[in-house]
Amino acid sequence: MSSKNKYSLSTSTAVIGLLALEIIFWGVCVATYQYLISHVVEFRFEHPNRLWLLSVILLLNIAWISNRIWRNKALKNFAKIETVHHIHAGYSNFRSSVKYFLFRTAFGLLVIASANPQYGENEKTVESKGIDIMIALDISRSMMAEDIVNNYSRLDLAKLAIGKLMNELRGDHVGIVVFAGEAYKQLPLTPDYHVAKLFLKSIGTDMISSQGTDIGNAIDLCMSSFDLEKNTNKAILIMSDGEDHEEMAVNAANDASNQNVVICTIGMGTDKGVPIPVYKRGKKIGNKKDKENSTVLTKINEENLIQIAQAGNGTYTRAQGLNLNLRKIVDRLNAIERTTLKKEKYSTYDDQFQWFLIPAFILLFLELIILEKRGTIDNQFKLFES
Repeated sequence: MSSKNKYSLSTSTAVIGLLALEIIFWGVCVATYQYLISHVVEFRFEHPNRLWLLSVILLLNIAWISNRIWRNKALKNFAKIETVHHIHAGYSNFRSSVKYFLFRTAFGLLVIASANPQYGENEKTVESKGIDIMIALDISRSMMAEDIVNNYSRLDLAKLAIGKLMNELRGDHVGIVVFAGEAYKQLPLTPDYHVAKLFLKSIGTDMISSQGTDIGNAIDLCMSSFDLEKNTNKAILIMSDGEDHEEMAVNAANDASNQNVVICTIGMGTDKGVPIPVYKRGKKIGNKKDKENSTVLTKINEENLIQIAQAGNGTYTRAQGLNLNLRKIVDRLNAIERTTLKKEKYSTYDDQFQWFLIPAFILLFLELIILEKRGTIDNQFKLFES
């Protein structure tokens, strides 16, 4: 073995070995893939787009060959071979090539594992259990009062409470009705809480021109939003300051309770009368006045909301600060028996990524423990030697 061969990394024979490896690797991959898609109907890749990462192998091959050429040149520029012989035992071309072949094959296996090959289709049925919940939100002008938390209107806090409530729900369907002097269905019943929150953000007091607070009309619209022929339990959640000017809400709550619909109420406001701010183009321009030009004050009508909850066999609570005091409402809704709202059938596949992941880790471990430094046994190997 000449000193020159000890301190140079063969390029030509390494390229030949690399080409042989590539032919074997791609031949096995293509043949296996063709067999699977022809004979295994349920075979698929869960993430087929990740297979494009196999193209990185070409860049790895170019980088490896380029690195061998650079190292040879760098060593020649460093010192004469006779000098290097005293400070370095030399390289093993065989080990150097094997190390890269192990790494390159492991990379290919990791890419295939990440695409997650699957086969063995199974059909599963999943039942979604919950209740139908219609949320009636008061958007009358009085809901603009800021008497619970500074710089937060009653409506702001009510919308915040609804968002927090949705975070507590699991499998229930929700819908939204907004009301003032009239009632309007903002969102029909849906299991998609994300969509419900998007609709919630768009709610404002300018959505209904007819002012006042008609809770009874809101309850009737919520009831008409239910499919009363479906064998599902139902609930209505009313968020209002309770200043009902129509006084039909208790009767409507009784009628709903007779049809096994639970009604819960959340009071928005305080007992202290506060002015109702008036906004124009997002800026406060004053407070609401009556015909005598006196400032209109608003406060919560808690007794009315309690009566509605009692008539509806539900629970009443009052929002307190940003905490909103929702636990009683959540507990009452959770006490309602969940029924099957939807049955879905879907196909599942058995993951087979482990058959590629485990060998990849083994190859990477072997690559890690193999050293390029030349040993006495390397003189017996002529493969990859120039």
